[in-house]
Amino acid sequence: MIKKLVVEFIGSFWLVPGGCASTLLAAVYPELGIGFVGISLAFGLTVLIMAYSIVHISSCHLNPVVSIGLWIGGFAKKERLPNIGAQVLGGIAADGAVYKFTAKD
Repeated sequence: MIKKLVVEFIGSFWLVPGGCASTLLAAVYPELGIGFVGISLAFGLTVLIMAYSIVHISSCHLNPVVSIGLWIGGFAKKERLPNIGAQVLGGIAADGAVYKFTAKD
């Protein structure tokens, strides 16, 4: 169970810089020219990388909202709360790292 939680944490941590940071960079630095297509590709490739990397260990939901939806639907009830906690903590940790590197003075 610990291995699954660590993997969900890492997956959520990876999703924030891979996807959300591309959105932030496109908004803060429009001269980069990422645009909607670049943001979509960043999110898609990030999820694809994680799916290939961790799906054999964990469910690879990466997003607490997906886990909550599956929990409401009745799937894997006993593992859902710890997974949601790991995903939220991974997102918070990654958000701090992204903010540190993208904050303008």
